[in-house]
Amino acid sequence: MTQTAVHFGAGNIGRGFIGLALHEAGYDLVFSDVNAELVDALNAADSYAVHEVGAEARTHTVDRFRAVNSATNEADAVAAVAGADIATCAVGAGVLKFIAPVIREGLRERAADAPKLVVLACENAINATDTLRDFVLDGAPELADRAIFANTAVDRIIPAVHAEGLDVVVEDFSEWAIERGPFAGAEPSIPDAHFVDDLAPYIRRKLFTVNTGHATAAYWGSLAGEESIASALGNAKVREEVDAVLAETSELLIAQFGFGKDEHAAYVARTIQRFENPELPDTPTRIGRQPLRKLSRHERFIEPAFDLATRGLEHGALLRAVGAALQFRSDDDEQSQELGRLLETLEPEQVVAQVMGVEPGEVLHDELVEVVRGVDEA
Repeated sequence: MTQTAVHFGAGNIGRGFIGLALHEAGYDLVFSDVNAELVDALNAADSYAVHEVGAEARTHTVDRFRAVNSATNEADAVAAVAGADIATCAVGAGVLKFIAPVIREGLRERAADAPKLVVLACENAINATDTLRDFVLDGAPELADRAIFANTAVDRIIPAVHAEGLDVVVEDFSEWAIERGPFAGAEPSIPDAHFVDDLAPYIRRKLFTVNTGHATAAYWGSLAGEESIASALGNAKVREEVDAVLAETSELLIAQFGFGKDEHAAYVARTIQRFENPELPDTPTRIGRQPLRKLSRHERFIEPAFDLATRGLEHGALLRAVGAALQFRSDDDEQSQELGRLLETLEPEQVVAQVMGVEPGEVLHDELVEVVRGVDEA
């Protein structure tokens, strides 16, 4: 019997990573999106290609899919969820609350004898599926027994490289880790994913190495006037700051989770190689977008700096990266413009509390206030 997966977010990550992995696992795909042009293009196509570039370059063909517009045809999206085996998403953590009602109604319409729907939020955020679950079950706790909600950690760089039509260009590296516990020994078969007993080390290793390192290169690279992440890493000053930040997060990750030093050093080196891949050009402007989210309490800078400060460990490079992030501006990114307005209108203590979620009296608060004050005075 054919199994079906509904994936919210038909962009490059949806088509080139999660959708591909589910297709390779044998699922028929239903992409749910609000971009009418993209939905129409998917419904007009029989297939699209995913081009992996790098040392292990290869091309995959994805077929057996359709798309629904959840903005104009919510009923179709709800019906797709009601009949699906798996529901995944890659929409951005801030959008989870908007897709939750569709999943909620899909669970409500699900046949009483249907297997539980597997729900996996594939976002660059800690425990994003827990967040989605809370939105889905808000006002409808009775639906909890109709789904299995499992957190995941995802990692694949998909830059804005032009490809033909719906085709996607991705790096030849990917990792999709899913927590095993919620399945009680009955995990779905997804060969390109792996199930783990404790997801926390994978989430935090990826977030505080790949995402922290990428953003650090972007913000320092932007200040240096570099046009690409690769050229930013070729700038001695930027590379020095990236290396310093990753040395700090490495010390934290090793202390928290017991990663072997050599093993983790290899992971960091592989991460830098991925950033430098000449076939995956990317820009500080694209990687640096949404600085308000990236400077929030449980994200790639403040969380590790807070944990390091709590342990009495060095975190100065992370604080310098926060200072660089505060100076990021892009005409195409509303969050960077809003950040500029906040810096102009709020006192440093208010910026730290409102943007970074660190209150007076907490570790790191006074240091962050000094960082914001230093940007204001620059």
